[in-house]
Amino acid sequence: MKPITAEQAKLDQQFYEENGYWISPVVFDAEEVEALRKAHDRIWNQDFDGDAFPLTEWFPSDNPTRLRKIDNAWWINDEVYKTVTARKLGKLAANLMNTDEVRVWYDQAIYKPGTGKGEQTSVGNVGWHQDYVYWQCTNTTNLVTAWIALQDTDLSNGCMQVIPGSHKWGLLNSDGFFNTELEAVKKQMEVDEKPWREEPLILKAGQVSFHHSYTIHGSRQNYSNDPRLSIVAHYIPQGTAYKKIQNVDNIRLLGPRPKEGDLYDNQYFPLAYSASEEK
Repeated sequence: MKPITAEQAKLDQQFYEENGYWISPVVFDAEEVEALRKAHDRIWNQDFDGDAFPLTEWFPSDNPTRLRKIDNAWWINDEVYKTVTARKLGKLAANLMNTDEVRVWYDQAIYKPGTGKGEQTSVGNVGWHQDYVYWQCTNTTNLVTAWIALQDTDLSNGCMQVIPGSHKWGLLNSDGFFNTELEAVKKQMEVDEKPWREEPLILKAGQVSFHHSYTIHGSRQNYSNDPRLSIVAHYIPQGTAYKKIQNVDNIRLLGPRPKEGDLYDNQYFPLAYSASEEK
């Protein structure tokens, strides 16, 4: 990846602030992409590095047509850990969040099965949602998600789609990730006098899309014959702390008796970028 100039970084930040998403140049080369594809194979075959388990699990007995998702794959795969803590990725996130320090909130390995071009099905869809619905235990909404494409990704294989500008609509009352009927979720989330325009995030292998925690996004059917693979890193800015409003897994990573204001800065939230390292 070529260095991004200060002028270009400012333009990228402005685009993100206006639209709620941004697409990077190619960040990971062919060798790195192939290593992550092999990491996927190992994860789904339960060939883990070390003796731990991921925060959420997938089992071969699960429905093969449904989306596979494992949270905190970095706990059990060295290649995923190297990727989500990569300084080159963290620095891009830091620019978009306008922060001097970035930590991993958590990551996901996502496998969207290919159905071929036959019967239309919604089973593998990801419903329209805002990430912050699940992250209200943080004292900021300034979180960003980095979605790493491990193959060329477009509408034919179920690329992510975003609603540009929806990060300015506030937090909406919808928990839609697992609702695969996208039109039904859309009706719940539409805001009067706000344009609902679905923008496909078309990526080359190794490119990364970033979106704000309020940006509405989802994905449809993978019509190809191959699975659509991605590694997703969710990032938090410097100073992100616990807010007592909902019970989610990440609160438990603060220990048995967390207090409001406790920083998410321990070993479970590894550093991905620090501006001090450049000085």
